[in-house]
Amino acid sequence: MLNDPSPEAGLLTLLRVGSIQAPEWLDANEILIAGGRIAALGRDLDVPAGWPVQVVEAPGLIAVPAFIDQHVHVTGGGGEGGCGSRCPEITAHAIAARGIGTVVGVLGTDGISRSPADLLAKVRGLRAEGIAAYMYTGSYRVPPPTLTGDLQRDLAWIPEIIGLGEIAISDHRSSQPRQDEIERLVSEVRVGAMLAGKRGICHFHVGDGARGLEPLRRLLSETEIPAEQVIPTHVNRHRNLLEEAADYALTFKACVDVTAFDDADDDDLSGFGAVTRLLQRGVPVEHITMSSDCNGSLPEFDAQGGYIGMRVAGNATLIADWQRLVQEQVLPIDQALGLISGNVARVLGLDGHKGRLAVGFDADMTLLDPTLTPQRTYVAGRCVYSCDLDAKGAPT
Repeated sequence: MLNDPSPEAGLLTLLRVGSIQAPEWLDANEILIAGGRIAALGRDLDVPAGWPVQVVEAPGLIAVPAFIDQHVHVTGGGGEGGCGSRCPEITAHAIAARGIGTVVGVLGTDGISRSPADLLAKVRGLRAEGIAAYMYTGSYRVPPPTLTGDLQRDLAWIPEIIGLGEIAISDHRSSQPRQDEIERLVSEVRVGAMLAGKRGICHFHVGDGARGLEPLRRLLSETEIPAEQVIPTHVNRHRNLLEEAADYALTFKACVDVTAFDDADDDDLSGFGAVTRLLQRGVPVEHITMSSDCNGSLPEFDAQGGYIGMRVAGNATLIADWQRLVQEQVLPIDQALGLISGNVARVLGLDGHKGRLAVGFDADMTLLDPTLTPQRTYVAGRCVYSCDLDAKGAPT
Protein backbone atom coordinates (compact mmCIF):
# COMPACT_ATOMS: atom_id res chain seq x y z
CA MET A 1 0.00 0.00 0.00
CA LEU A 2 2.81 2.44 0.82
CA ASN A 3 5.62 3.79 -1.33
CA ASP A 4 7.70 5.20 1.50
CA PRO A 5 10.29 3.02 3.23
CA SER A 6 9.59 2.12 6.84
CA PRO A 7 10.13 4.81 9.49
CA GLU A 8 13.28 2.98 10.55
CA ALA A 9 14.89 3.89 7.20
CA GLY A 10 15.86 7.31 8.59
CA LEU A 11 15.54 9.22 11.82
CA LEU A 12 14.54 12.30 9.82
CA THR A 13 12.16 12.68 6.88
CA LEU A 14 12.45 15.55 4.41
CA LEU A 15 9.25 15.94 2.45
CA ARG A 16 9.43 18.07 -0.72
CA VAL A 17 6.05 19.14 -2.11
CA GLY A 18 4.69 21.63 -4.62
CA SER A 19 3.20 23.99 -2.05
CA ILE A 20 2.09 24.17 1.57
CA GLN A 21 -1.21 25.42 3.04
CA ALA A 22 -0.73 25.54 6.80
CA PRO A 23 -3.78 26.38 6.40
CA GLU A 24 -2.54 29.77 5.13
CA TRP A 25 -0.23 29.62 2.12
CA LEU A 26 3.43 29.42 3.12
CA ASP A 27 6.42 30.48 1.06
CA ALA A 28 7.85 27.00 1.54
CA ASN A 29 7.93 23.66 -0.17
CA GLU A 30 9.85 21.46 2.29
CA ILE A 31 8.83 19.91 5.59
CA LEU A 32 11.40 18.36 7.89
CA ILE A 33 9.98 15.73 10.23
CA ALA A 34 11.71 14.45 13.36
CA GLY A 35 10.26 12.30 16.13
CA GLY A 36 6.78 12.46 14.65
CA ARG A 37 6.68 16.26 14.72
CA ILE A 38 7.42 19.07 12.30
CA ALA A 39 10.98 20.26 12.90
CA ALA A 40 11.22 22.87 10.13
CA LEU A 41 9.36 24.38 7.19
CA GLY A 42 11.06 26.26 4.37
CA ARG A 43 12.91 26.03 1.09
CA ASP A 44 16.25 24.32 0.51
CA LEU A 45 16.39 23.14 4.11
CA ASP A 46 19.89 22.18 5.16
CA VAL A 47 20.30 18.76 6.75
CA PRO A 48 23.88 18.14 7.97
CA ALA A 49 25.84 15.63 5.91
CA GLY A 50 25.79 12.15 7.34
CA TRP A 51 22.53 12.57 9.22
CA PRO A 52 20.07 9.69 8.61
CA VAL A 53 17.41 11.36 6.47
CA GLN A 54 14.77 9.89 4.21
CA VAL A 55 13.87 12.24 1.32
CA VAL A 56 10.36 11.99 -0.15
CA GLU A 57 9.73 13.80 -3.43
CA ALA A 58 6.14 14.91 -4.15
CA PRO A 59 6.49 18.15 -6.16
CA GLY A 60 3.09 17.81 -7.81
CA LEU A 61 1.15 17.81 -4.54
CA ILE A 62 -0.15 20.32 -1.97
CA ALA A 63 0.55 19.67 1.71
CA VAL A 64 -2.32 20.55 4.08
CA PRO A 65 -3.06 19.63 7.70
CA ALA A 66 -4.44 16.10 7.84
CA PHE A 67 -8.21 16.07 8.13
CA ILE A 68 -9.96 15.41 11.46
CA ASP A 69 -13.29 13.58 11.60
CA GLN A 70 -14.89 14.12 15.00
CA HIS A 71 -17.81 11.72 14.52
CA VAL A 72 -17.00 8.17 13.37
CA HIS A 73 -18.70 4.94 14.37
CA VAL A 74 -15.40 3.10 14.37
CA THR A 75 -16.99 -0.07 15.80
CA GLY A 76 -20.00 0.31 13.52
CA GLY A 77 -23.36 1.84 14.32
CA GLY A 78 -26.85 0.70 13.50
CA GLY A 79 -28.86 -2.00 15.19
CA GLU A 80 -32.22 -0.22 14.90
CA GLY A 81 -33.55 -3.19 12.90
CA GLY A 82 -32.14 -5.92 15.12
CA CYS A 83 -28.79 -7.67 15.17
CA GLY A 84 -28.84 -8.15 11.40
CA SER A 85 -28.75 -4.37 10.91
CA ARG A 86 -25.50 -3.74 12.78
CA CYS A 87 -23.03 -1.74 10.69
CA PRO A 88 -19.46 -2.99 10.18
CA GLU A 89 -16.34 -1.58 11.80
CA ILE A 90 -14.23 0.90 9.85
CA THR A 91 -10.65 0.12 8.79
CA ALA A 92 -7.56 2.28 9.12
CA HIS A 93 -7.22 2.19 5.32
CA ALA A 94 -10.77 3.54 4.83
CA ILE A 95 -9.92 6.44 7.14
CA ALA A 96 -6.50 7.36 5.77
CA ALA A 97 -7.51 7.00 2.11
CA ARG A 98 -9.73 10.08 2.52
CA GLY A 99 -6.88 12.19 3.90
CA ILE A 100 -8.14 11.79 7.46
CA GLY A 101 -5.43 11.46 10.10
CA THR A 102 -7.49 11.83 13.29
CA VAL A 103 -10.87 10.36 14.22
CA VAL A 104 -13.06 10.43 17.30
CA GLY A 105 -15.03 7.24 17.85
CA VAL A 106 -18.65 7.27 19.02
CA LEU A 107 -21.31 4.82 20.07
CA GLY A 108 -24.83 5.51 18.85
CA THR A 109 -28.21 3.89 19.32
CA ASP A 110 -26.71 0.55 20.27
CA GLY A 111 -24.98 0.83 23.62
CA ILE A 112 -25.91 -2.75 24.50
CA SER A 113 -24.16 -5.07 22.04
CA ARG A 114 -21.45 -2.44 21.64
CA SER A 115 -19.81 -0.89 24.69
CA PRO A 116 -17.26 1.76 25.66
CA ALA A 117 -14.81 -1.11 26.20
CA ASP A 118 -15.29 -2.27 22.59
CA LEU A 119 -14.84 1.30 21.46
CA LEU A 120 -11.64 1.77 23.43
CA ALA A 121 -10.21 -1.47 22.03
CA LYS A 122 -10.96 -0.33 18.48
CA VAL A 123 -9.47 3.10 19.11
CA ARG A 124 -6.28 1.52 20.41
CA GLY A 125 -6.22 -0.81 17.43
CA LEU A 126 -6.46 2.13 15.02
CA ARG A 127 -3.64 3.83 16.90
CA ALA A 128 -1.50 0.72 16.44
CA GLU A 129 -2.15 1.03 12.69
CA GLY A 130 -1.02 4.65 12.65
CA ILE A 131 -4.29 6.60 12.96
CA ALA A 132 -4.59 9.26 15.68
CA ALA A 133 -7.76 7.99 17.34
CA TYR A 134 -9.76 9.24 20.31
CA MET A 135 -13.24 8.49 21.66
CA TYR A 136 -16.24 9.81 23.53
CA THR A 137 -17.50 7.87 26.50
CA GLY A 138 -21.24 7.19 26.60
CA SER A 139 -23.80 6.60 23.84
CA TYR A 140 -27.33 7.80 23.03
CA ARG A 141 -28.43 6.65 26.47
CA VAL A 142 -28.94 8.63 29.65
CA PRO A 143 -27.47 7.71 32.06
CA PRO A 144 -24.56 6.99 29.74
CA PRO A 145 -22.55 3.75 29.82
CA THR A 146 -18.98 4.30 30.98
CA LEU A 147 -15.78 2.32 31.45
CA THR A 148 -15.12 3.12 35.11
CA GLY A 149 -18.70 3.64 36.25
CA ASP A 150 -18.17 7.40 36.49
CA LEU A 151 -17.89 10.11 33.81
CA GLN A 152 -15.25 12.08 35.66
CA ARG A 153 -13.08 9.02 36.20
CA ASP A 154 -13.37 8.07 32.53
CA LEU A 155 -12.06 11.50 31.55
CA ALA A 156 -9.41 11.61 34.23
CA TRP A 157 -7.90 8.14 33.88
CA ILE A 158 -8.37 7.13 30.23
CA PRO A 159 -6.18 9.22 27.88
CA GLU A 160 -8.13 8.37 24.74
CA ILE A 161 -11.42 9.73 26.13
CA ILE A 162 -11.86 13.41 25.28
CA GLY A 163 -15.53 13.94 26.05
CA LEU A 164 -19.06 12.55 26.22
CA GLY A 165 -21.17 11.57 23.24
CA GLU A 166 -23.18 11.15 21.26
CA ILE A 167 -26.02 11.91 23.67
CA ALA A 168 -29.31 11.90 21.74
CA ILE A 169 -31.86 14.68 22.09
CA SER A 170 -35.00 15.52 20.10
CA ASP A 171 -35.10 11.97 18.73
CA HIS A 172 -37.50 9.06 19.24
CA ARG A 173 -34.43 6.83 19.84
CA SER A 174 -33.15 8.97 22.72
CA SER A 175 -33.69 8.37 26.43
CA GLN A 176 -35.79 11.55 26.48
CA PRO A 177 -33.51 13.10 29.12
CA ARG A 178 -34.99 15.79 31.34
CA GLN A 179 -33.40 19.22 31.32
CA ASP A 180 -31.87 18.71 34.77
CA GLU A 181 -30.31 15.43 33.57
CA ILE A 182 -28.70 17.18 30.60
CA GLU A 183 -27.36 19.90 32.88
CA ARG A 184 -25.95 17.37 35.33
CA LEU A 185 -24.20 15.38 32.58
CA VAL A 186 -22.54 18.42 31.06
CA SER A 187 -21.48 19.69 34.47
CA GLU A 188 -19.95 16.31 35.37
CA VAL A 189 -18.00 16.26 32.12
CA ARG A 190 -16.81 19.82 32.59
CA VAL A 191 -15.35 19.13 36.03
CA GLY A 192 -13.86 15.80 34.97
CA ALA A 193 -12.21 17.45 31.98
CA MET A 194 -10.80 20.23 34.13
CA LEU A 195 -9.21 17.66 36.44
CA ALA A 196 -7.81 15.81 33.42
CA GLY A 197 -6.56 18.89 31.58
CA LYS A 198 -8.88 18.23 28.63
CA ARG A 199 -11.52 20.24 26.77
CA GLY A 200 -14.17 17.65 27.60
CA ILE A 201 -16.84 18.51 25.07
CA CYS A 202 -20.33 17.05 25.11
CA HIS A 203 -21.24 15.88 21.62
CA PHE A 204 -25.03 15.96 21.16
CA HIS A 205 -26.87 14.02 18.45
CA VAL A 206 -29.85 16.14 17.37
CA GLY A 207 -32.76 14.24 15.82
CA ASP A 208 -35.87 15.25 13.87
CA GLY A 209 -37.94 16.07 16.95
CA ALA A 210 -39.84 19.32 17.30
CA ARG A 211 -37.76 20.42 20.32
CA GLY A 212 -34.69 20.77 18.11
CA LEU A 213 -31.92 22.62 19.93
CA GLU A 214 -34.16 23.90 22.72
CA PRO A 215 -32.52 21.71 25.44
CA LEU A 216 -29.12 23.15 24.56
CA ARG A 217 -30.44 26.71 24.33
CA ARG A 218 -31.84 26.33 27.82
CA LEU A 219 -28.57 24.81 29.05
CA LEU A 220 -26.56 27.81 27.88
CA SER A 221 -29.17 30.36 28.96
CA GLU A 222 -29.92 28.99 32.42
CA THR A 223 -26.54 27.72 33.61
CA GLU A 224 -22.95 28.89 33.74
CA ILE A 225 -21.80 26.26 31.21
CA PRO A 226 -19.78 27.92 28.40
CA ALA A 227 -20.88 27.36 24.82
CA GLU A 228 -17.55 25.74 23.90
CA GLN A 229 -18.47 22.80 26.13
CA VAL A 230 -21.38 21.73 23.90
CA ILE A 231 -21.34 20.64 20.24
CA PRO A 232 -24.63 19.79 18.50
CA THR A 233 -24.21 17.59 15.42
CA HIS A 234 -26.50 16.61 12.50
CA VAL A 235 -27.86 20.18 12.53
CA ASN A 236 -28.71 19.92 8.82
CA ARG A 237 -31.36 17.21 9.17
CA HIS A 238 -34.07 19.56 7.92
CA ARG A 239 -34.41 23.21 7.00
CA ASN A 240 -36.00 24.39 10.24
CA LEU A 241 -33.25 22.76 12.30
CA LEU A 242 -30.56 24.31 10.13
CA GLU A 243 -32.11 27.76 10.57
CA GLU A 244 -32.32 27.16 14.30
CA ALA A 245 -28.66 26.10 14.30
CA ALA A 246 -27.68 29.37 12.64
CA ASP A 247 -29.57 31.35 15.29
CA TYR A 248 -28.08 29.19 18.06
CA ALA A 249 -24.52 29.75 16.77
CA LEU A 250 -25.04 33.50 16.47
CA THR A 251 -26.86 33.92 19.80
CA PHE A 252 -24.38 31.98 21.90
CA LYS A 253 -21.26 32.43 19.74
CA ALA A 254 -21.31 28.64 19.66
CA CYS A 255 -19.99 26.01 17.26
CA VAL A 256 -22.26 23.69 15.28
CA ASP A 257 -21.33 20.50 13.45
CA VAL A 258 -22.71 19.79 9.98
CA THR A 259 -22.97 16.18 8.85
CA ALA A 260 -21.95 15.29 5.30
CA PHE A 261 -24.98 13.04 4.83
CA ASP A 262 -24.63 10.35 2.18
CA ASP A 263 -28.38 10.36 1.70
CA ALA A 264 -29.18 14.10 1.61
CA ASP A 265 -32.22 14.31 -0.68
CA ASP A 266 -32.03 18.08 -0.81
CA ASP A 267 -28.74 19.68 -1.89
CA ASP A 268 -29.46 22.56 0.50
CA LEU A 269 -29.16 20.03 3.34
CA SER A 270 -25.97 18.40 2.10
CA GLY A 271 -22.73 19.23 3.89
CA PHE A 272 -21.99 21.69 1.08
CA GLY A 273 -25.44 23.27 1.18
CA ALA A 274 -25.60 23.49 4.96
CA VAL A 275 -22.22 25.19 5.31
CA THR A 276 -23.17 27.59 2.52
CA ARG A 277 -26.44 28.47 4.26
CA LEU A 278 -24.82 28.97 7.66
CA LEU A 279 -22.29 31.34 6.09
CA GLN A 280 -25.10 33.23 4.34
CA ARG A 281 -26.81 33.64 7.71
CA GLY A 282 -23.66 35.26 9.08
CA VAL A 283 -22.25 32.38 11.13
CA PRO A 284 -18.45 32.79 11.23
CA VAL A 285 -16.62 30.00 9.46
CA GLU A 286 -14.63 29.47 12.67
CA HIS A 287 -17.87 28.31 14.35
CA ILE A 288 -18.64 25.60 11.78
CA THR A 289 -17.25 22.07 11.54
CA MET A 290 -18.09 19.11 9.30
CA SER A 291 -18.03 15.40 10.13
CA SER A 292 -18.99 12.20 8.34
CA ASP A 293 -21.03 10.00 10.73
CA CYS A 294 -19.02 7.29 8.96
CA ASN A 295 -20.06 3.64 9.48
CA GLY A 296 -23.16 4.81 11.26
CA SER A 297 -26.57 3.78 10.05
CA LEU A 298 -28.79 5.80 7.78
CA PRO A 299 -32.09 4.29 8.97
CA GLU A 300 -35.53 4.90 7.54
CA PHE A 301 -38.62 4.95 9.77
CA ASP A 302 -42.31 5.22 9.00
CA ALA A 303 -44.60 7.87 10.46
CA GLN A 304 -45.06 5.81 13.62
CA GLY A 305 -41.28 5.41 14.14
CA GLY A 306 -41.21 1.84 12.83
CA TYR A 307 -37.98 0.65 11.21
CA ILE A 308 -38.15 0.30 7.41
CA GLY A 309 -34.54 -0.18 6.36
CA MET A 310 -31.10 1.43 6.34
CA ARG A 311 -27.83 2.06 4.58
CA VAL A 312 -24.31 2.43 6.01
CA ALA A 313 -22.74 5.91 5.96
CA GLY A 314 -19.31 6.44 4.42
CA ASN A 315 -16.77 9.25 4.53
CA ALA A 316 -16.39 9.96 0.79
CA THR A 317 -19.16 12.57 0.94
CA LEU A 318 -17.30 14.52 3.63
CA ILE A 319 -14.34 15.06 1.32
CA ALA A 320 -16.53 15.64 -1.75
CA ASP A 321 -18.56 18.35 0.05
CA TRP A 322 -15.35 19.96 1.27
CA GLN A 323 -13.84 19.94 -2.22
CA ARG A 324 -17.00 21.50 -3.64
CA LEU A 325 -16.89 24.39 -1.16
CA VAL A 326 -13.45 25.28 -2.50
CA GLN A 327 -14.08 24.51 -6.16
CA GLU A 328 -17.30 26.54 -6.26
CA GLN A 329 -15.53 29.38 -4.43
CA VAL A 330 -17.80 29.38 -1.40
CA LEU A 331 -14.63 29.51 0.71
CA PRO A 332 -10.93 29.90 -0.06
CA ILE A 333 -8.92 26.80 0.73
CA ASP A 334 -7.38 28.19 3.92
CA GLN A 335 -10.80 28.86 5.48
CA ALA A 336 -12.31 25.65 4.11
CA LEU A 337 -9.55 23.62 5.75
CA GLY A 338 -10.79 24.82 9.12
CA LEU A 339 -14.06 22.95 8.64
CA ILE A 340 -12.33 19.56 8.72
CA SER A 341 -9.05 20.41 10.40
CA GLY A 342 -8.21 23.54 12.38
CA ASN A 343 -11.69 24.35 13.70
CA VAL A 344 -12.17 20.73 14.71
CA ALA A 345 -8.83 20.62 16.52
CA ARG A 346 -9.84 23.73 18.49
CA VAL A 347 -13.27 22.35 19.36
CA LEU A 348 -11.76 19.10 20.61
CA GLY A 349 -8.96 20.80 22.55
CA LEU A 350 -6.27 19.34 20.27
CA ASP A 351 -5.20 22.63 18.71
CA GLY A 352 -1.95 22.73 20.66
CA HIS A 353 -0.52 20.04 18.39
CA LYS A 354 -2.98 19.31 15.57
CA GLY A 355 -4.93 21.22 12.93
CA ARG A 356 -2.11 23.15 11.28
CA LEU A 357 1.36 22.70 9.82
CA ALA A 358 3.77 24.47 12.14
CA VAL A 359 7.06 23.76 13.88
CA GLY A 360 6.47 21.60 16.95
CA PHE A 361 3.08 20.33 15.79
CA ASP A 362 2.34 16.70 15.03
CA ALA A 363 3.51 15.80 11.52
CA ASP A 364 -0.06 15.02 10.44
CA MET A 365 -0.54 16.07 6.83
CA THR A 366 -2.45 15.20 3.72
CA LEU A 367 -0.99 15.61 0.25
CA LEU A 368 -3.59 16.72 -2.28
CA ASP A 369 -3.42 16.71 -6.05
CA PRO A 370 -4.63 19.78 -8.04
CA THR A 371 -8.22 18.47 -7.89
CA LEU A 372 -7.93 18.43 -4.06
CA THR A 373 -8.05 14.64 -3.98
CA PRO A 374 -5.97 13.06 -1.19
CA GLN A 375 -2.97 11.13 -2.52
CA ARG A 376 -0.98 10.59 0.68
CA THR A 377 -1.76 10.78 4.37
CA TYR A 378 0.88 11.17 7.09
CA VAL A 379 0.22 10.80 10.81
CA ALA A 380 3.04 11.62 13.25
CA GLY A 381 5.39 11.58 10.27
CA ARG A 382 4.42 8.08 9.18
CA CYS A 383 2.86 7.55 5.75
CA VAL A 384 -0.33 5.61 6.47
CA TYR A 385 -1.80 5.86 2.97
CA SER A 386 -0.29 6.46 -0.45
CA CYS A 387 -1.35 6.29 -4.07
CA ASP A 388 1.38 5.40 -6.57
CA LEU A 389 3.48 8.41 -7.59
CA ASP A 390 5.69 8.83 -10.62
CA ALA A 391 9.29 10.07 -10.60
CA LYS A 392 8.07 13.70 -10.38
CA GLY A 393 5.85 12.99 -7.39
CA ALA A 394 2.61 13.12 -9.39
CA PRO A 395 -0.09 10.40 -9.15
CA THR A 396 0.12 7.80 -11.92
